[in-house]
Amino acid sequence: MSTQTNPATTPDPDDAAQKELEAILLAKPPSPLAEFWHYFRQNRGALAGLIVVGIVVFLAVFAQVVAPYDPIAQDRSAIQMPPSWEDGGSSQYLLGTDAVGRDMVSRLMYGAQLSVFIGLFVVVISVIFGVTLGLASGYFRGWVEIGIMRVMDIMLSIPSLVLALAIVTILGPNLINAMLAIAIVQLPHYVRLTRASVISERNKEYVTASQIAGAGPMRQMFINILPNCAAPLIVQGTLGISNAILDAAALGFLGLGAQPPTPEWGSMLANAREFVGSAWWIVTFPGLCILITVLAFNLMGDGLRDALDPKMKR
Repeated sequence: MSTQTNPATTPDPDDAAQKELEAILLAKPPSPLAEFWHYFRQNRGALAGLIVVGIVVFLAVFAQVVAPYDPIAQDRSAIQMPPSWEDGGSSQYLLGTDAVGRDMVSRLMYGAQLSVFIGLFVVVISVIFGVTLGLASGYFRGWVEIGIMRVMDIMLSIPSLVLALAIVTILGPNLINAMLAIAIVQLPHYVRLTRASVISERNKEYVTASQIAGAGPMRQMFINILPNCAAPLIVQGTLGISNAILDAAALGFLGLGAQPPTPEWGSMLANAREFVGSAWWIVTFPGLCILITVLAFNLMGDGLRDALDPKMKR
């Protein structure tokens, strides 16, 4: 007994392949943001860094609301009180108090506010001036490029911390001068990065077509070329925030940054040096905040680089 197949009910492989091809062609391409998030979330370290950065930014924005005490208020009855889980600690001060009875939790939260502000301020100043100088040197070339880049080479030949110390010494030891010094120190990195990107974009067809259409130098630099150089600048800016936080902490530790009683992590470390053996929490928690925050920004920067650079996409 033989069985016969009905040709009308047998799927045609050619029809199936044609339908699959049509489905692919009609499928809506993912948006740039969705594609970016797809590659960014593949990096687990970058996701962890993003979460930590989100927490730090939240504490920085809402420090006045979240912090349980005034960061400079002193409680003379609770001087050098240990954390709540140690003998002698109190639930009133979860992470203990410092040498004059100030709440460590509140000071760390306000320190996050100051650190985020320092990082953003430094990056904004460095990006504005660094991108402008890098665009000019990469687009005009010639003596403009030589003059700008030789100055940047001289700045890079000096150790960054030494240069920052010299600038703060000249301007005076305070937080604003420390931020300006760090911005100046980071300036060459943005100049060199922008210049390299502009040189690679300058001779491409869209720039030539725009020049033939009558676009002037300012339009070419800021409207046509700069948007195509944004990806590496975003990554450098993210890493620059972590470097700014670290440099500000170093200057604060040396007494040239934020001055007491300002709750800045570096100055908190400097004021706690004499209590390393007797009150470990006064030194440990500000140091951990610096370590975790800088590491989180670096991990997030690595994820941004992998997601924004087509060569790094897997």
